[in-house]
Amino acid sequence: MNPILAVACPVSLVLMLSGCAESIASPQSGLPEAEGCFINASGSETVTLEIAETQKQRSKGLMGRTGLDENAGMLFIFQEDRAPENGFWMYKTLIPLDIAYVSDAGRIENIRNMVPCASADTSKCPTYPAGVTFRYAVEMAAGYFQEHRIGVGDYLRVGAANCPS
Repeated sequence: MNPILAVACPVSLVLMLSGCAESIASPQSGLPEAEGCFINASGSETVTLEIAETQKQRSKGLMGRTGLDENAGMLFIFQEDRAPENGFWMYKTLIPLDIAYVSDAGRIENIRNMVPCASADTSKCPTYPAGVTFRYAVEMAAGYFQEHRIGVGDYLRVGAANCPS
């Protein structure tokens, strides 16, 4: 099994760079959750990650949320490596987020800061390309990675058994 995962999550493409046909007025709830951790030279930070398993869940992501619990975020899993020009956007996302683009081995390859997009016109919402090849992405509240001194070269592990005690 891949070192980043101790949970099985069927997934497909997360990115939806065109408009969503359905109304996204309220945040989604009831997604599966997994405990995980970010590991850096100082130790590890335990997090709770929501995992979007269907295309609809992944497309909606954190849209409509007015906040995140402390040490909580969303994990997006891709079945194969994604090219550096792939990325995420903030359409109908109300809170600023940080996104870590993570390799197949669980190494953080890039971190981007993303700002909410208030426009109802999807073409006016910028995308945030990874700039690196990635297999996973993790969205956390803005400032999380800086506050916890997590950066490029650090690691993400999912599943309590994969995190230091």
